[in-house]
Amino acid sequence: MRPATELENLLGKADSLTIVCHNNPDPDCLASALALGRIAAAIGIDERRILYSGEISHQQNRSFVNLLEMDLREFDPADVTDRESSELLAFVDHSVPGSNNRVPEDVSVDIVIDHHPAEDIAATFVDHREEIGATATILTEYLRDLDIELNDRLATALLFAIRRETLGFLRGVTPDEYGAAGFLADTADSGLLRQLSSPSVSGATVDAIADAIENRTVRGSVLISHVGRTGERDALPQAADYLATLEGVETAIVFGIVEDAIQLSARSTDSRVNIGDVLSESLSDVGSAGGHREMAGGEVPLGIFADYTSDDTVLVDIVEQVISARLFAGLNLSEES
Repeated sequence: MRPATELENLLGKADSLTIVCHNNPDPDCLASALALGRIAAAIGIDERRILYSGEISHQQNRSFVNLLEMDLREFDPADVTDRESSELLAFVDHSVPGSNNRVPEDVSVDIVIDHHPAEDIAATFVDHREEIGATATILTEYLRDLDIELNDRLATALLFAIRRETLGFLRGVTPDEYGAAGFLADTADSGLLRQLSSPSVSGATVDAIADAIENRTVRGSVLISHVGRTGERDALPQAADYLATLEGVETAIVFGIVEDAIQLSARSTDSRVNIGDVLSESLSDVGSAGGHREMAGGEVPLGIFADYTSDDTVLVDIVEQVISARLFAGLNLSEES
């Protein structure tokens, strides 16, 4: 039985569907949630909601939500606990309660659709394909297999998500992404695609990227930098994307202090490096991290760092030294490299 049919059978027994996005959701997660909601509606589930936690602060993500007029609700644990058997809970673009989401670890999940590396996934329906370039690709397959009619809004959302997740079909792309894009292209709104692709950038984001450029350290083909303390969390992946294009750089990692945690974003085109594993192993005892061979992220609670000093300048210096040392060690690079 194809996954789409299995999903259809499960949804056919439900009265409601709650779709939980991961923390600070990106276009792949948001478009996948939108598509799963469309499938549920076609099957006859009238009560549907999409929840998110964290922030939608990246200008591209804000544009995505606003231009596509997505109806999102902030996550509340009460929405996912003490459910009836007919009230289904779904994860898209993430897979484990408590990991990159605020769902309590003891909550049972009914549906998981994801392409990120993960272990110990437990749900009634699981479609976990690490080899696929985007979760939106999987949802597009379902829509096609179930012969559910697409409107231009949903087709645009899915096509943009696939393009964004694969960096314009240059990162982690498979033939499935090209097939999905071909299927979506005729229905997608090209004007809306252009708007989504070129959102305005805030001055604070530009300043954070400038700080990352200024603070960079390069050893061999590895670049590590930081932006100090910032309120622009989403400037970190943008800075990593940019710095990874510098001549001679194959791996770029950018971190910064955002509120009460150290956030990291990493990119790599080095075939010898699985950057998701590098971050995970480097930070396993102090925080959490993960991702793909070419793209990853992580978070370290400030914790003991914050106890060293109340001086933010000194705190940034301490964080820069400790995190950089861990990352270079994880990449087996000495100061002489």
